[in-house]
Amino acid sequence: MNAERGAAVLLVACVAAVAVALAGTTERAHAEEATAQAPDKTVGAPLVHGLAPMPGGAPVPQAYRPPGSYAGDRGPSHVIFPAQKLTIRFNHKRHVRELGMSCVTCHDQAKTSRKSSDSLLPPAKRCDGCHLTDHRDLDAVTGAPGELIAQCRFCHVGYQPEHGNRVARQVVPKPNLRFNHAVHAARNIACQQCHGTVQNLELATRDQLPRMRRCLDCHDKPEAARGEAKSACTTCHLSEADGVMKTSFATGRLEPPSWLRNAGHDADWLERHKRVAADDSQLCANCHHEDECVDCHDGRVRPRNVHPNDWISMHAVAARQNNPSCTSCHQIQSFCVSCHQRVGVTLSGPTSNLAGRGQFHPPKSEWTDPPRTRSHHAWEAQRNLNACVSCHVERDCAVCHATAAVGGRGGRIGGSIGQGSNPHPAGFRARCRTALRKNARPCLVCHDPQDSKLAECR
Repeated sequence: MNAERGAAVLLVACVAAVAVALAGTTERAHAEEATAQAPDKTVGAPLVHGLAPMPGGAPVPQAYRPPGSYAGDRGPSHVIFPAQKLTIRFNHKRHVRELGMSCVTCHDQAKTSRKSSDSLLPPAKRCDGCHLTDHRDLDAVTGAPGELIAQCRFCHVGYQPEHGNRVARQVVPKPNLRFNHAVHAARNIACQQCHGTVQNLELATRDQLPRMRRCLDCHDKPEAARGEAKSACTTCHLSEADGVMKTSFATGRLEPPSWLRNAGHDADWLERHKRVAADDSQLCANCHHEDECVDCHDGRVRPRNVHPNDWISMHAVAARQNNPSCTSCHQIQSFCVSCHQRVGVTLSGPTSNLAGRGQFHPPKSEWTDPPRTRSHHAWEAQRNLNACVSCHVERDCAVCHATAAVGGRGGRIGGSIGQGSNPHPAGFRARCRTALRKNARPCLVCHDPQDSKLAECR
């Protein structure tokens, strides 16, 4: 009996020992699991989140960016929203989605702010309740010892205690813009409608600031639909004393984007601006005074890129087609005639000093007389006919190239004009049909439409 009792005691002791061992193992497993799920509980844990909008600096999905942005855009205007210097580590996704905090938990002043210059970043003491810190005296901030979330380096990037226990200053310049948060909040315009889905990001950068395209969704509606959302540019943009928009800032010059009614001031703006101004002159008047237009259009200012590079050789064509367009800037007697006389391209004016002034074409012995050299007009016409037609019409060619026989039979060119130079080269009869079908106008300079010669080529 004593032996059996001793064996029972021994069995109970063994079972108890195993139970204690298993319990210890389970507790250690739970402890290790908890440590793996919350590495920030250890003071020496690496801080990898909250340093960029997405973990590891991954690109922000388009769905998370503010409404009005588009793939490939460079963020909001650097002129309106100057560059920032963020020295804080913050995880919006952790606070909003996981801890259930709202935007106004930290940015409570946004509901009452009426100026864009108001600082809406939360004060440091707002963090004390959860982070076990005390920011009441910024010169002597304290935190719970042994807790990583209470350490300065947990939130302040680059914190160096050896430099007077100071943190790097954060720079968020005020925007060059008017904006009233309170008015928008009163109309139940949610933060996400201007700033995107910040709750899915970690660190919020200036890329989450509003885009003007989104603003115009309300402000550019017809008057009956937009309510009190004024459409004037100076509703949001700063203005000069005379009421026009301010466009010059220390951060650069403000210019319209290309999507705004095709008004982007890019490489071809000089060509396009007339159509944009004609469609909506008030759009231009937001930034420009009328005298800026007059300075250019009445000739007082001469833009160097009004005419293309080959304008000297081609300007006569445009002058014949639309003379009023030329005379809107140039005076015929003081500008055109004086230039033509200097280079000898004129049928009037003094000729006594022609040799001293020079002439446009080479001497007759080279330009029209045989033999044909590289200075002969036939070579020049074949090489660059556009240069010829800038001054000459087809009838000028017919003065010489109409045959005497055609003129004598009562053709369109009088017999006294034709110089006997046959305009048709050898073998022309075999291809005259193609030439007539391609362009009949040169033919009609000499031939009547009922001319039997034309009938042979039809």
